[in-house]
Amino acid sequence: MQRRTFTAGAIGMAATLAAPMLRAQTLPTGPVRIIVGFAPGGGTDILARVIGQKLGDMWKTQVIVENRAGASGTIASDFVAKQAGDGTVLHMAHINSHAIVPGLQKLNYDAERDFQPIALVGVTPNLLICNQAQPAKTVKDLVDLCKANPGKISFGSAGNGSAQHLALEMFMLQAGVKAIHVPYKGSGPMLTDLIGGQVQYSFDTMTAATPHVKGGKAHAIAQTRQKRAAGHPNVPTMAESGFPGFEATTWYGLVGPGKMPVAMARRMNEDVNKALVMPDVMEKLEASGAEDGGGSVEKFAQFMSVEKTKWAKVIKDAGVKAEI
Repeated sequence: MQRRTFTAGAIGMAATLAAPMLRAQTLPTGPVRIIVGFAPGGGTDILARVIGQKLGDMWKTQVIVENRAGASGTIASDFVAKQAGDGTVLHMAHINSHAIVPGLQKLNYDAERDFQPIALVGVTPNLLICNQAQPAKTVKDLVDLCKANPGKISFGSAGNGSAQHLALEMFMLQAGVKAIHVPYKGSGPMLTDLIGGQVQYSFDTMTAATPHVKGGKAHAIAQTRQKRAAGHPNVPTMAESGFPGFEATTWYGLVGPGKMPVAMARRMNEDVNKALVMPDVMEKLEASGAEDGGGSVEKFAQFMSVEKTKWAKVIKDAGVKAEI
């Protein structure tokens, strides 16, 4: 009887000791890179660094953000799709690379099959912004300006086929105006030129634009979700400004290569969800307008699938073509 008791106790103790080891095995064993498809300073880059720092602290390893800008984020996505599934290479997926561009052109990756969803980080409005020198600082005045100067008012974006580009196309379609689209390799360089006066307006991500708006270098005209973001309670929506139903968001979420085990993705999902409710992270997300993040791996997978279908229909209905 004593031997049986000892054996049962030993097994129980071994299981208790093994549990943390089994948990650890579902996390990367070395430094982790989060690949971002846009230049430093843009919304994707900012959120990747916020989340990456917290994950590095929790995983007790180095988490590095690596920028591979170009082609509306698809260069980075193509790179990640080909990586091993050991968790050492992750990707901050973006509406451009995983929902919009797949509806515009043939890619070297499948936005659903070649990636393992981990967690939605946040959904943001875009901010319609301009530099302080521009005369039109309301939606009505901007429409009038575009009508008075057809094809002459410039709008910057993070690239051809980007969320900012399609927000502009939606605006032109609904307002019945024509403007000049000026693509960049990310929000960072575009904002530099907007503030400097090389381009006049942009439907940029709230994440990237907010520091410049708060700092007084850019003016926020409107935001593009149906409800006002908590971080910009005094900026009207496009719907409130005469464009009912206008909604053009940007979203970000962490994914791994398609070869990543689902168990590892779920383990990482736990820590991303923990990070998203940390007070300092919540403060940064709110300031950037990033809301509705978190939830399960399955929820994020379904979200991306719905977005991909939605934007494919918009692209077809609006006759948007890829500029190559």
